[in-house]
Amino acid sequence: MRPQRSTIVIGVAWLLFWSLLVSVAIEDYLRDGGTRLWQPVLWESSSMVAASFLLAIQRRFTRPYDYLLATPWRWFGLQALFLPMYWVAFVPIAFGIRHGVYALAGASYEHEGWVETFVYESLKLSSFIGLFTVMVFGILSYQQLLEEKLRAEQASALLRQAHLQRLRQQMQPHFLFNALNTISSLMHTDVARADATLIELADVLRATLDVGELQVAPLSTELRLVRGYARVMEERFAERVSIAWRIDDAALDCQVPVMSIQPLLENIFKHTVEKRRETVRIVISASRHGKLLVVTLDDDIGALAPGASPGVGLSNLRERMAALYGDSASMELSPLAPAGVRATMTVPCAS
Repeated sequence: MRPQRSTIVIGVAWLLFWSLLVSVAIEDYLRDGGTRLWQPVLWESSSMVAASFLLAIQRRFTRPYDYLLATPWRWFGLQALFLPMYWVAFVPIAFGIRHGVYALAGASYEHEGWVETFVYESLKLSSFIGLFTVMVFGILSYQQLLEEKLRAEQASALLRQAHLQRLRQQMQPHFLFNALNTISSLMHTDVARADATLIELADVLRATLDVGELQVAPLSTELRLVRGYARVMEERFAERVSIAWRIDDAALDCQVPVMSIQPLLENIFKHTVEKRRETVRIVISASRHGKLLVVTLDDDIGALAPGASPGVGLSNLRERMAALYGDSASMELSPLAPAGVRATMTVPCAS
């Protein structure tokens, strides 16, 4: 694909180049009082045919060495090796065409002696071929620059994808460990509840399989995961937690990072519910504001520890959001009055 594209670009440039020469030749011919326009057209067209044929030969043999563009002096040196071919072959081809056409027209094509013609045409052609070679060098160098940029972007995308995959794989066993720990705790106190919780865990894992290797999924899919996790944790902390859901239907189609809300809810359980005996009220909200999706998780008891570093779940989420959205997304923790903590996740929503 790349050689074909470069050949087309060079061919178009070559035609434009010779079209300009034909135009100049016609203008000079008319200025000198000429009346047979076919003659200047023939002169320049025969030169174009001969030069195009020789240029095609040159390009055929030099194309495999386009990697030398990185060292221009070597690339230009290779092109210079073909100049003798033009000196030897150009005049017989171009002037042979002219003599043939003139003969068909019943006229005679007059020119300087062959020695003078070879010297003059070789010098003129060397200038033209040199100029066009510089143009070809610019075209090929620019195309090579674009291809290197594309390869760099593709490599960056693959690296980013691998990084996101690693982060997601980190979250899955982390979530599974916490869920199994919950079931293990219930086994010693209430086998029936442990069994029910195990069923809920199976539903969550099934939902996880449904998203496959996706890095983002609709909010509706993410909520299926979160609700399953919430039911598991409500079984463990019965009568110690109350969860309310305030989900705007207009936000359900917005894409969010897979397993992005779950670590925020897990953070509340870890730092607030597990450390309190009174009931913790949690409100999970999602709404769309223009082209942004805003998800908030509020609790009414928690407090932000000054200087505390974020855990694995929050660090992982922030890293994934940065990789997916750059500066277009954010995740913040803020205190509520008189008590409580709000986790706010904001991501772009173009759906």
